[in-house]
Amino acid sequence: MRILVVEDEHRIANSINKGLEQETYAVDVAYDGESGYDLASTEDYDLIILDRMLPGMDGIKISQKLRKEKIHTPILILTAKDQTRDKVEGLDSGADDYLVKPFAFEELLARIRALKRRPVKTVEDTLEVGGLRVNTRTYEVRREGKTIKLSQKEFALLEYLARNANKILSKDKIISHVWNYDSDILPNTLEAFIKNLRKKIDQPFPKRQPLIHTVRGFGYKLSSDG
Repeated sequence: MRILVVEDEHRIANSINKGLEQETYAVDVAYDGESGYDLASTEDYDLIILDRMLPGMDGIKISQKLRKEKIHTPILILTAKDQTRDKVEGLDSGADDYLVKPFAFEELLARIRALKRRPVKTVEDTLEVGGLRVNTRTYEVRREGKTIKLSQKEFALLEYLARNANKILSKDKIISHVWNYDSDILPNTLEAFIKNLRKKIDQPFPKRQPLIHTVRGFGYKLSSDG
């Protein structure tokens, strides 16, 4: 899952960034409104965490502009303002949720999980494809009752494939969602991760249909149907 954090307080932004990366999310950070808007309007994100008070362009304006441009990425607004009218203004601008500072990081994660569930059909934070179960809360991966150990980046890659099960995903699209914007990732790096996932997801189960498929000339897909 790829998240954009737009927050002008560097300490808060960097703390959120570090915490989210530890939770396997790919994170980009902008420290002012105009830079945040530029990224939000040109890059493909799964979620935008947006401070309300920003230099250059405030969070309310950014949210309004994105919605006017038919960009429907979920938006979580952060703010020190806790008056009801402020919350209403934020939600009316097109934001999906509102979190008042200071907040516990655990609550931020819970809000992210709630927003992440909305557009995707999941059952109690679990994605299931052909007997493979991926728990996005506990990071547990199991197939045929056996636990599969993955690195953080392997899990992030598998989660993205599982959330888009049966869809062909280009290498560029996968890279842009699983790695940060400024990461120097080449297609053969992705190929190496896919190879490692196959060793853990498919090869130990020779009697079962492989789940990770290469679609030559296009990319990859996770599917039980081939």
